[in-house]
Amino acid sequence: MIPNDFDYQKASSIDEAVSLIAQGDEDTKLLAGGHSLLPVMKLRLSMPAKVVDVGQLQELNYIREEGGALAIGAVTTHQQLASSELVQQKAPALAQAAGVIGDPQVRNVGTIGGSLAHADPAADYPGAIFALDGEIVVQSSDGKRTISAKEFFVDLYTTALEANELIVEIRIPLNAANQNSCYLKFPSPASRFPIVGCAVALHKDGGNCQEVRVGFSGVGNAAFRDSAVENALNGQSVNDQAIANAAAQATDGVDVLEDANASEDYRRHLAKVFAKRALTQLA
Repeated sequence: MIPNDFDYQKASSIDEAVSLIAQGDEDTKLLAGGHSLLPVMKLRLSMPAKVVDVGQLQELNYIREEGGALAIGAVTTHQQLASSELVQQKAPALAQAAGVIGDPQVRNVGTIGGSLAHADPAADYPGAIFALDGEIVVQSSDGKRTISAKEFFVDLYTTALEANELIVEIRIPLNAANQNSCYLKFPSPASRFPIVGCAVALHKDGGNCQEVRVGFSGVGNAAFRDSAVENALNGQSVNDQAIANAAAQATDGVDVLEDANASEDYRRHLAKVFAKRALTQLA
């Protein structure tokens, strides 16, 4: 299908991009890799009057250690994240999530910032960002602000981003739990989106769980931290029985999606299975 007519403007800097979207309104959209925006434009589910292209801004394309965190520019591609030795060492769950998105064509063009802004409930990144206790840095003409994952993901395709804000950076804390993390998913065979995606970060000391964070994608209207699993394992000896007991709590108190891919009961079952697999892998 063909999108509606729109004005196209290519930003040459972050400041110019922020200025261009400040001049517009809610009918202005940002374009990075295009794998989230262009399909919905072709279906006319989104009909922006203006599209501002930030995909070639090199000042938004980086992966580095900075201020006790892994700092990632918003237009860093999935392939860059998947292949980064730094990400593989400091936040393996993020590298693993990036490496199973779509196919090579998608991974070489799609960006982390675009994926997070789109907030598809079945995207791979959000669950990993939750488990890694990540933050999203956004910028507007009023300056920058930092949003925690819990505050950023609001609901189905809905985030805390304001219409005049641009995601500029994702920050992942450098700590022992994030260094011992993983992401596993049960993918749709057609789209490769996760029917259930589970990310876990785990820190042990003397065989006991000192900290565990569990994030799910594909399960509810938005990604979420599963506090029931975390509370069941925190402070416990990390053994097969403790892991099984904790994983059995997955999705407790959570509204679970039901669609053509899976019933609610099947998704709940998969969430428990993949929580157990991820915890076992890290333990």
